[in-house]
Amino acid sequence: MSDTNHELSVTRYIDAPVAEVWEVMANRQEEWWCPRPWRVEIDEQDRRPGGACRMTMFGPDGETAPQNGIYLAYDEGHRFVTTDAVTEGFQPSGPFMIGIWEIAPEANGTRYTARARHWSAETMKQHEEMGFTEGWGACADQLAEICEREKS
Repeated sequence: MSDTNHELSVTRYIDAPVAEVWEVMANRQEEWWCPRPWRVEIDEQDRRPGGACRMTMFGPDGETAPQNGIYLAYDEGHRFVTTDAVTEGFQPSGPFMIGIWEIAPEANGTRYTARARHWSAETMKQHEEMGFTEGWGACADQLAEICEREKS
């Protein structure tokens, strides 16, 4: 956790090649993005800086949680960065975080790291209390499970 960025993070070693992890991470988010029994549907992904990044999360008891924002960066094969502080058309929104998802080669596999940077210590603490470590950790585990099961 970084004090200067009010950052929370999770990381996992995934025993699968970087290209395969990227394929699942970037193109199959509906399979791993939410901790089960939640699920997500991708509404729109315009994968470029300033492009829309919209999805909706659905809970087991009928909960609906739209996640609307934009991409700040999209580096094919390496990372993507989003924020909910701005939505499509550069409309201001109620900022909560900047999300960074990235992968890098490590040994014979891939290092996955997901970070959430917050505007204040208060919102970081709120995210932590919402279950950041457990929730984002479960997503990392789900991503690893898919990649390791399917590795070439």
